[in-house]
Amino acid sequence: MNRRVYDPGDLGCCWCSTAVRPLSLLLGGGLLLAVGAAVVVAAGSGPAGWVNDLTPITVADWDYDKAAHLIERAGFGATPAEIERLAAMTPDAAVDELVNYTTVDNSATPAFDPSPIWDPGMDPFPKSRADAVRIARETGSSMGVAMLPDGVRRRLQPVVNKFFYGLRSNAIETQRLAVWWAERMLVTRRPLEEKLTLFWHGHFATGNTKVRDTRMMLRQNEMLRANAAGNFRDLLVGILTDPAMLVYLDNGENRKGHPNENFGRELLELFTMGVGNYTEQDIKECARAFTGWTNDVLEFKFDEAQHDYGAKTFRGRTGPFDGTDIIDIILRQPATAQFMARHLYNFFVADEAQVPAWSVTPPRDPEAVDLLAKALMDTDYDFRSVLRLLFNSDFFKDEAVRFAKVKSPADVVIGTMRMVGDHLEPKPGLFFVAMEPKYMGLDLMNPPTVEGWHMGREWINSGSLIDRINFASSMLGNTELPGVRSIIDRLMALGDVPSSEQFLDRCLDLLGPMDLAQETRGQLTDHLDAGGALKHGDEAEQSEFSRRTGETLQMIATTSEFQFG
Repeated sequence: MNRRVYDPGDLGCCWCSTAVRPLSLLLGGGLLLAVGAAVVVAAGSGPAGWVNDLTPITVADWDYDKAAHLIERAGFGATPAEIERLAAMTPDAAVDELVNYTTVDNSATPAFDPSPIWDPGMDPFPKSRADAVRIARETGSSMGVAMLPDGVRRRLQPVVNKFFYGLRSNAIETQRLAVWWAERMLVTRRPLEEKLTLFWHGHFATGNTKVRDTRMMLRQNEMLRANAAGNFRDLLVGILTDPAMLVYLDNGENRKGHPNENFGRELLELFTMGVGNYTEQDIKECARAFTGWTNDVLEFKFDEAQHDYGAKTFRGRTGPFDGTDIIDIILRQPATAQFMARHLYNFFVADEAQVPAWSVTPPRDPEAVDLLAKALMDTDYDFRSVLRLLFNSDFFKDEAVRFAKVKSPADVVIGTMRMVGDHLEPKPGLFFVAMEPKYMGLDLMNPPTVEGWHMGREWINSGSLIDRINFASSMLGNTELPGVRSIIDRLMALGDVPSSEQFLDRCLDLLGPMDLAQETRGQLTDHLDAGGALKHGDEAEQSEFSRRTGETLQMIATTSEFQFG
């Protein structure tokens, strides 16, 4: 295979450059190789006929590598057998199976089993301890707990205890919810459904640290999943009437005569149009349109008494607009289509600048964003149609976008677990594994801010890099796991004892496929050569072959290239 090295600056490489020397890290008690080198991809940027061509990829251009790239971006990776199954299909059929996921039976995926921690008296849960105490003093009880009688010391202590019980139990339940969702990502037969749900969770970022109600977070998660590949208007109405979002952005405090602009500002800045495409007056008028949109605990509530029915001027239009009118006006703005198109490109194709910089930083591929924006407008924001077009497009097919995304913590953890075949059925230890994305910076159900997570190079820092490497290398080095065992069996099935180069190339194919910089390849093949011939004849040789395969997979997992998808 011919190979060429891309400038890591072109791919947004975060910690490596061609000038960086190899680095050894002591991981899990073993000395593993971590190489700071340029990201390498296969030669060529696709047939010339792909340029500005949105027709489906041809059968002649469809192979194992492209099938692996598709499932990596449209899901969380796959086993070699799963990739081979996609590669054996026509490219159209492979894309359609992933995009038309509602036709796939997913009934075996477990539903969330809530704990009985929430009693009716806790609704609505106070915003703070001070608020809980105030309610108790005014009414004699709070959260279903009465104050102690007059003359008793610390009369409010039962109320305070109940408040902190609510906080602690809700935090624990939210962790269970995050683990459940990670398990769905792992076992689902609809990988794109969960990938899109994660996309929307980051886009419409809502954190339970403020919502403080796991029930609301679960309902939002289910709503995002149900509308993940549907019509954007339906999704916007869903999220803007979602109790968790209404609480998170304080729209219960958005009242006639005293509008709270937080909800309207984020709708324009982060959810639809982007900075620079609206005015401060638009924010004020938008906030007025959403007055009275609130919640009665778990249900949306429209408070007519608090809604401003007066005329509003928004984006050059005037009328007695309510929230749904504002949504319709927003969707007619070309800026909305451009903003959402750039989000799709950033999430599925290649890392962009961070969202706050988009107003001053042009897109990585303006033509691709323009094509997606036009498709959004032409299909009335039908995301399933647009995704089908995206996965068949020239810019998605192009080899230049391979390894152009730093894997998210979910991609690292779920992708590795799917590859090694671990926890595909419930067994002890899943909770701790499912918490790994949090340690790498992706705390499901608790984005850091309303901006969601900054992606790309910002997934990587000194701490998260070690966590990512340790996790992947520990999984891939476990030769008892079925996926690793399958890789070993496939390598043995090659027949003749492979050379170090052949062995390494086959390992890379089965792990990605992926490519390594020449310096990295040289170090790995030197290590393999130092271990002697890779024989697998008798039982002793097979055991040593398995051990060395696991060791090689571990070392590949420590390279910078492994962190890109």
